Amino acid sequence: MAGVTDRPFRMLCKRLGAGYAVSEMVAANPRLWATDRTRRRTDHEGEVAPVAVQIAGADPHLVADAARYNVDRGAEIIDVNMGCPAKKVCNAAAGSALLGNVPLVTAILDAVVAAVDVPVTVKIRTGPSPHAKNAVAIAQVAERAGVAALAVHGRTRACMFSGPVEFDTVRAVKRAVSIPVFANGDIATPERAREVLESTGADGVMIGRAAQGRPWIFREIAHYLATGARLAPPSLAEARMLIVEHLADHYAFYGDELGVRVARKHLHWYMEGLGLGGVLRDRINAGTTPAEQLAAIHQCFDRAEDRRPHALRDDAPSPHNPHDRWEEEALAA
Repeated sequence: MAGVTDRPFRMLCKRLGAGYAVSEMVAANPRLWATDRTRRRTDHEGEVAPVAVQIAGADPHLVADAARYNVDRGAEIIDVNMGCPAKKVCNAAAGSALLGNVPLVTAILDAVVAAVDVPVTVKIRTGPSPHAKNAVAIAQVAERAGVAALAVHGRTRACMFSGPVEFDTVRAVKRAVSIPVFANGDIATPERAREVLESTGADGVMIGRAAQGRPWIFREIAHYLATGARLAPPSLAEARMLIVEHLADHYAFYGDELGVRVARKHLHWYMEGLGLGGVLRDRINAGTTPAEQLAAIHQCFDRAEDRRPHALRDDAPSPHNPHDRWEEEALAA
């Protein structure tokens, strides 16, 4: 979730029910630590515990050094990325590319666990490809190394984010190790979360893309698992408040100029998740100051509240249809 799970977004997700939120990837290469991007990714001021930092790298010594570096800067948990399928990461032999080299996986995890006195976790996939699934073997390596928990995305590196999620493999991993296992992949509703937990025996679920534009999904899942009933979605008034508060934290973290640019993707996700996208996208992209961006958001919500019940219903316009008729009527200039 590089470019998404920055500190403002992590803090919002925790506020809305996430029990745990991992930072964006921090490169193990020390030459990158002095960059503005890495300084922001290692800035945990005011962050609610536990502070978990994810490290990406392919050299055991460098990954161990990076773990120590981040613990010295406030990390309370170190998460080793062996699940990212992005070409940029895999071309550096990091992320899910590591799954094809079990001896290197062993060396990295042994080195990191020995380097720090905080829990070490790892995120993996089911294997390099559908014909070479080795998640169970990797999980056993992790357990022997002293890893405290692992998350499993139920697809191989080759599958990226397409195709069915292999929760049967997650179940096999859970049965093969005694450490906590978290299931990940296409979990976008409370009902799906419960189904995955029941079918895999996993100790928890990890939410990624489903939280983009819907950070309240965490409290919805927690409520459903505790009560068996759906929690009412946020009203438009509450959604507006949460978005504005997120933006305030966002601008303070990045500064006005960069904050406005980085916020655009979050606002796009929010608007699509609320069924309010489409026309507003151009207005958000045109804004060059926080005031202009906030004005576009308030204009959208003001018009929406005149045309829509104050609760976001399950039959709201689909966020995947940017040409919804209601949306065009509500947002047309």
